[in-house]
Amino acid sequence: MSTPEQPPGDRPGQVVELVHLTREPAGESEGALILLHGRAVDERDLYPMLDELDPDHKLFGMTPGAPLTNLPPGGRHWYVIKEVGHPEEDTFIDTLEKLCRFLDDELRHRGIPWEKTVIGGFSQGAAVACAVALGMGRPRAAGLLMMSGFYPMVRGWKLDPRAKRGIHAYVTHGSYDPIIPVGFGRKARDLLEDGGLYVTFREARVQHSIDFALIPEIREWVGSVVSGQPAIEGPPSAR
Repeated sequence: MSTPEQPPGDRPGQVVELVHLTREPAGESEGALILLHGRAVDERDLYPMLDELDPDHKLFGMTPGAPLTNLPPGGRHWYVIKEVGHPEEDTFIDTLEKLCRFLDDELRHRGIPWEKTVIGGFSQGAAVACAVALGMGRPRAAGLLMMSGFYPMVRGWKLDPRAKRGIHAYVTHGSYDPIIPVGFGRKARDLLEDGGLYVTFREARVQHSIDFALIPEIREWVGSVVSGQPAIEGPPSAR
């Protein structure tokens, strides 16, 4: 059982606060799993996936809520959309700065290093997770999970995948996605591989959704990259 954390200011030295849900580990945490929701939903959307991907509760789990709430059609948003695959710069950067400070503070408070943390997301959340994991100067994460998203190229938030060579990424995209076409997923795969990441790529026969037939494989992948014993050894991607 998990509830939103206390209001801002309850933890001494806390820098920034975002609405979020947490799921505590069964014992001493072996790492963390952070999942970022898609457009127009909220922190509750991917919360059930924490149990799907970490059924033994070995990891601290968190689902943050995006900061923007005044955009149609409602719900929470990570950024304003200029066009598909192209976030509006100011809102994207503002969100990334807030989210990175919040996540860094939360993991530091819990004594969990980024090297033991998988960050992932769906749709908008996948692009933001990619920016958190690969942003210039960002800590090295255990793994990056991108579901039906894209590789964000935003002036003012430079990605530096070559500085993260050897990180494992799992990228999945629906072949029939009418919202973010599958070409964005393929391009993300290619750019991550070109940067030296070890990419597992799965193209599923679905639209803009998560193919739950892949959950067992993603579950194994999460556990393996957090443990430092990845189940899939390096490039090229599985296609």
